[in-house]
Amino acid sequence: MSQTIAENIRSRRTIHNFIPDRVPPRELILEALELANWAPNHHLTEPWRYYLLGPETKEKLCRLNADLLRAVRGDKAADLKLQRWLEIPGWLIQTCMVSANAVRMDEDYAACCCAAQNLLLYLWSQGVGCKWTTGELSRHEELYRILKLDPLQERVTGLFWYGYAAEISVTARKPLAEKLMELP
Repeated sequence: MSQTIAENIRSRRTIHNFIPDRVPPRELILEALELANWAPNHHLTEPWRYYLLGPETKEKLCRLNADLLRAVRGDKAADLKLQRWLEIPGWLIQTCMVSANAVRMDEDYAACCCAAQNLLLYLWSQGVGCKWTTGELSRHEELYRILKLDPLQERVTGLFWYGYAAEISVTARKPLAEKLMELP
C-alpha cells in the first residue's frame, strides 16, 4: 500500500462543521463519483445511484429534518439544527438498487459501502471533508417523495455532506490485536 493511501485512510475524519460558503468545484465531485464507481461489486451489478442536490431540494430536506426534530425535541432544537444544516455547502445522496434476492441485496449494499469509502477517501485526498449520515431522515418516506424515488426500486444508503472543514476532530482506534482472531 502506498504511504499516501495509508495516510489518507488513517487521517480521514467525519466532518461535522464546514466552512459554509466554500463549495468544492462540481468537477471535483464528479471525479470523486467516477472513482466511487470503481468499487468492488459482486457480478458487476453496480447498484449505486447518486443524486447531487441543488439549493431547493437541500432546503426541503433541511426543513423536513427540522420538522422531525421539532416533534421530538421542540422548536429551539429544531431551529438550531435547521440553521446548521442550511449552512452545509454540498449535498449528495447515494442509493442502492433494490433486489428481491436477499443475498444479492446484502452484496449490493456492501458494494455501495465500498463505493462510499472510495468517495470519502478521494475527496479527503483533495482536501474536501464529508459526513456520511444514515439517520432517520434517510429512511423517511417524505425524503423518498421529495427525491421522487420509489422505495421498491432504490434504498437510500446515505446522505453525504461535503465541503471544506471548519474543524477536524482527532480520534484513535483500538489496537488491531483486540479485534483479530487467528484460527488454526
